[in-house]
Amino acid sequence: MWILPLVGYLGSIVGFCFLTLAIASGLYYLSELVEEHTVIAKRLLTRLIYFIIALQTLLCLVDKFPFFPTVLGIVSHVIYLGNMRRFPYVKLTDPLFLSSCLLVLVNHYVWFKHFSNFQERAYLNRASYYDQPDNIPTFTEIASYFGLCVWMVPFALFVSLSASDNVLPTIGSEPASSSSVGGGSGNGGGSRRGQGLIKSLVDNALAAVGEVSAMLGYRRPDDRLA
Repeated sequence: MWILPLVGYLGSIVGFCFLTLAIASGLYYLSELVEEHTVIAKRLLTRLIYFIIALQTLLCLVDKFPFFPTVLGIVSHVIYLGNMRRFPYVKLTDPLFLSSCLLVLVNHYVWFKHFSNFQERAYLNRASYYDQPDNIPTFTEIASYFGLCVWMVPFALFVSLSASDNVLPTIGSEPASSSSVGGGSGNGGGSRRGQGLIKSLVDNALAAVGEVSAMLGYRRPDDRLA
């Protein structure tokens, strides 16, 4: 067979493109929801952080998870909680925000090493090659732990936070004001609402694609009529 494998490769590429567009559209929609309901989003994210801290504590006490990685996860979520002080606005050069980005990667590496070493020791300690090790976490359990306790809060913060550069047109002023943080309607021409990081990235990507298309000579139908 020669044609069917090519069809399979083509279908995989098209499916990956559709999946990427679906994820980008979902993130864009979530970013707009947070812009409209910042107070509710802040309350939900704060409770989510407290829930994950309690969950990690229970996993350490009941399921005997390692102590130091658990402490690292709890400390990381406490630092994530510090980003809520000016929610939904964030300065990309804020040390607290930068340390949060670093802790996400450190947590992922530490827990990945823990689970991989745990499974490796379990298989090496088998009495027979055909024995199945007991009490090893399944792929679903490991993926669920990473999704809930490692990636969920940083991912939610990244979707929810707004770049402070897009909040006020003046330089050196604080973005947080009672009307803008509350997500209400604009107060005239003095300020405008912040734009989510995801939404800003998608808009910039679309603008870059438009510029590249214009450089290549491609013009939209409405531009051709102008």
